[in-house]
Amino acid sequence: MGKGAMTMIVQRCAHIGTMGVNNDANCVIVFGGIEYLNEREARADIRHWLDNHRDADFIELDARTTEGYDFDEAVSPSLLSDRAGVLLTHLEDADEPLAKTLVSYVKATEGDPNASAVIMRHAGGNKGKRLVDDLKRAGAAMQKVDDIKALREKGGVRNFTIGEFERRGRRVEPQAAEQLAAVYGEGNFGELCAMVGQLCMDFTDDPITLDEVNQYMIANPQVTGFNVADAALAGQGAQAVVMLRSALVQGVDPIALVGALAMKLRSLAKASAVRAGTITDAEAKMPPWLIRKTQRQLAGWSSQSLGRCVRRLAWADEQCKTTGSDPAYALERCVELIANKGVE
Repeated sequence: MGKGAMTMIVQRCAHIGTMGVNNDANCVIVFGGIEYLNEREARADIRHWLDNHRDADFIELDARTTEGYDFDEAVSPSLLSDRAGVLLTHLEDADEPLAKTLVSYVKATEGDPNASAVIMRHAGGNKGKRLVDDLKRAGAAMQKVDDIKALREKGGVRNFTIGEFERRGRRVEPQAAEQLAAVYGEGNFGELCAMVGQLCMDFTDDPITLDEVNQYMIANPQVTGFNVADAALAGQGAQAVVMLRSALVQGVDPIALVGALAMKLRSLAKASAVRAGTITDAEAKMPPWLIRKTQRQLAGWSSQSLGRCVRRLAWADEQCKTTGSDPAYALERCVELIANKGVE
């Protein structure tokens, strides 16, 4: 074997999905999109094939270090099995010899029910596009994965979160999905999906509620900060102060609370600018549902009062980072001012 060392895993793992493309295709390109979803779809595809071919081995290759004969060895019969399910990552980085080997294999095995299966992960973009086109012409199926833009068009992270519960046969309250989406955003899909799975395992209620989400994530300082900020924006100053003090007693870093309050104020400013026509929805870089939700909180606010809160929060941030200051007092002053919609 050359520099492309193969990882062979005979032991099976749990099936996590079904093939989203032509089930008769021996070779599938999982193309582009969000990296976590790309990997999940590819592994679901190979798992689906292996579940239907229990005699086969699982072999994983990296195109960056795999040579043509490494691939030939992977798809050929071995002492343990007559065929294999091969997961090939970083297809966009395949060199010319490997590319020719891949195209030849796809042509030779199209429609052969006894051939090894090959699932190829491509990161998307133009790199390696000629190889992708050649593989498609040879008979490989294409499975495109949603990118951030496509995800936003489908309702953003909140709708994705709802879909993750549905994949597990569960439901979730819209507010609970919004909370999860706000915490994890667009950059932590792996953590978000892991959290959804854990919630489904630990709670039997259907739908899963906002209280259950908050109960499970109470130690997350970002969640705690969001709850404090939400109470303040709702005009519940006293409750927000109590929640703030409780968070500090539990050891939540004051800087984390400042960050959560700042995020809420930025959302208010962006939602106000969208309503005024100063910026577009796309320029706000906020999910449509969050813009609508935040715009409902704008009543009673003015540019001057919002600016006053931003300046107060900047002062609190300085107090939290200065030795000998009183972060709790500074944060309480911020929360009180936000609850009063910026009115001293």
